[in-house]
Amino acid sequence: MNKNIEVLTFSSTIPVDGRHRAEELRRQQATQQKGEQIYLNTLSIAFVNYYLRCMGFETDWPKSDSHHVIQQALMDVADLSLKNLGLLECRPVLEDAQFVYVPPEVQSNRIGYVVVQIHKSYRKAKLLGFVKQVQTDLLPLNQLQPLDNLLEYLAELSQSKIHEASEKSGNFHDNLVNLKHWLEEIYENGWQEVETLLGTQNFQPAWSLRSANSAFISRGKLIDFGKILQDRTVVLVVTLPPDNEQEMDIIVEVHPTIGEDYLPPNLHLIVLDSEGLSVMEAQTRSNNKNIQLEFSCDVGERFSVKLALGDMSIIENFVIY
Repeated sequence: MNKNIEVLTFSSTIPVDGRHRAEELRRQQATQQKGEQIYLNTLSIAFVNYYLRCMGFETDWPKSDSHHVIQQALMDVADLSLKNLGLLECRPVLEDAQFVYVPPEVQSNRIGYVVVQIHKSYRKAKLLGFVKQVQTDLLPLNQLQPLDNLLEYLAELSQSKIHEASEKSGNFHDNLVNLKHWLEEIYENGWQEVETLLGTQNFQPAWSLRSANSAFISRGKLIDFGKILQDRTVVLVVTLPPDNEQEMDIIVEVHPTIGEDYLPPNLHLIVLDSEGLSVMEAQTRSNNKNIQLEFSCDVGERFSVKLALGDMSIIENFVIY
């Protein structure tokens, strides 16, 4: 049991520069109580800062509230800014503690809370675990998640922020798919025969548009949500008829990959217009084998298909030239 606990925590010496900063700040405080508070908070932040940098995450302590003297004097704050992610609260506890105190003023505007156990020598520390959210002043330590979960959570959050930045950039030509090319049997990289992706011999789309006929063009693409789906993928399928010149009827579907019976619940399939605004949406429940949306676009029109699950989203951009 003890061996397993050690695997899920991290112990080391607090960096010297962090200890020096903590001592300097303590001496500047008007009362001993405030000095001890800031001293422990600073040791805690310095230790988390050291750990996350070792794990490859970019931190920016000077951008944190805890780095400013006035903010420290007014609040009990121990936040550490992670580049492009947000503020991570680093709460200290002493040895033998059963709870960690989380002040009301830091129970919001945080991406998570890490608990740091400070050794009685004030030279060493141990990361006990973390939680994403706090809704109580006294959090039991036995409710903490292990550090491995923290690293996975930050990695997923980082990937999500990258996707959000890509959406906001408005660079529509990234990975742009021209559906007119499909009529000439020219397909962009990643778009494959649907039968290959789904393991079916004769794929039949759920076609119900006014121009439905026996002839159609379909291509599919694997969409990978990474660790949020435990490395599972889904298949995005786009189908269109070959004979529309001024207006093109389109159907988009999402299917589970080979070996999976159902799509993950709460998966959103969204069609966006050229301004990035949602025009229609479908969502999976607990046992959907597929979801689909049907619509029409004029030649020259642009649109996007967005797949969203939890905090992650992936967008495919299309145009009809």
